[in-house]
Amino acid sequence: MKQGTQGSAGTTTGEAAAAAEAAARTAGSRYRVPAQPAAGEADRRRDAGGGREGSARGEHTHGEPVLPRPRPAVQRPSVRGQVLAALRTALVTGDLRPGEVHSAPVLAERFGVSATPVREAMQQLAQEGAVEVVPNRGFRVVERSARELAELAEVRALIEVPVMLRLARTVPPERWAGLRPLAEATVRAASSGCRATYAEADRAFHSAVLALAGNQQLVGVAEELHRRAQWPLVGGGAPGGGTRAELVADAHEHTALLDALVAGDLNVVRALVGEHFNGAE
Repeated sequence: MKQGTQGSAGTTTGEAAAAAEAAARTAGSRYRVPAQPAAGEADRRRDAGGGREGSARGEHTHGEPVLPRPRPAVQRPSVRGQVLAALRTALVTGDLRPGEVHSAPVLAERFGVSATPVREAMQQLAQEGAVEVVPNRGFRVVERSARELAELAEVRALIEVPVMLRLARTVPPERWAGLRPLAEATVRAASSGCRATYAEADRAFHSAVLALAGNQQLVGVAEELHRRAQWPLVGGGAPGGGTRAELVADAHEHTALLDALVAGDLNVVRALVGEHFNGAE
């Protein structure tokens, strides 16, 4: 698909690359949820009335890790969406460490919002397996092992590798060439050295490749597995490494894969796809 042609979702590849880079820039900064004065004032009124919203729900707020306060950012339509994006970034970067327990009221204070969108975002993360509910306390960041990471990589390979190889035989070169902006965006994101920035660009590229199969259920399942594979291990270690050099090497596998797909070299495609998933990215 040439740059500027319509993709399966009705957007251009160029627009998708721009959107991916914009999301990556947002993810690259910690807790970029803008303050919500009205919500904060509502919380203060509740406090003055005899207790915090979280306290009423039995969430204890003492003794929690102190997190950096958010920096101002451009407003988005959904506060819940902003909080969810910030929490996902914190998971990838390790600011939310495995085993830590966080309550919605304390996180809400850091973000400058009410506890409700934070609690909703944490419930979403609980559904995704990133955190677990701790009664009367809040949410604990799930502790993941190297074995779990290896299992996720295996499942991703079982799903994505056959699809990529089938697409390599059926998709014309010009459509592969249309994905070059997304592949190059992963290289720029990796060069920044920020795992969160790279995580966004990496998922965008893989999703665009799988979208060529025309199966949105496939894309959704693969994205969820991919996101889980990017969370830190117990002790804060980054899955599959995480240094700038390792991120750049992984990103260059995207461009090399794209070159092989455009050339129609199935042997190189097969080798590169296997190597890429063995790296657990």
